[in-house]
Amino acid sequence: MATKTPLGTFGKGRRGISPLGWALRGAAAGAAATTALNTVTYLDMAVRGRAASSTPERTVETLAEKAHVQIPGGPEVRRNRVQGLGPLTGLVAGIGVGVVTGLVRAAGFRSSPPVGTALTTAGVLVVANGPMTVLGITDPRQWSATDWLSDVVPHVVYGLVLKATMDAFDRP
Repeated sequence: MATKTPLGTFGKGRRGISPLGWALRGAAAGAAATTALNTVTYLDMAVRGRAASSTPERTVETLAEKAHVQIPGGPEVRRNRVQGLGPLTGLVAGIGVGVVTGLVRAAGFRSSPPVGTALTTAGVLVVANGPMTVLGITDPRQWSATDWLSDVVPHVVYGLVLKATMDAFDRP
């Protein structure tokens, strides 16, 4: 039997999809949402003429240093590898939040669109910005209003797309 709460409904859905099935659907939804986030980010860069953030690359370098892992290659090759690994951290975060969302769905949680969007937006903001904050690469307390908008708007789009995609997977 399903239990309704202010956040959503807990209880098995009517689809009979396995946890692995929901995890894979979550990965697909996370990939779609990450694509939407990247699209909004790149449009913002094109419209305002702003540079790409260097925080993903700095995160890769800091994590490699703390893990005592060398990124191989001479200076140029290493720089290119770091530039490739930086954006991959965003893909891993976006797809990972999708997988977690799928597993939560498999456990029976269903939410309204506003609640689901808010929860996934908050989740992906923490997963994306948390490590960079903990590592001292960025400090959201020092961000300007423009910095916050540049970060929050694409993540809200992520939340909207993830929620809509997961709900589409759950239709009869």
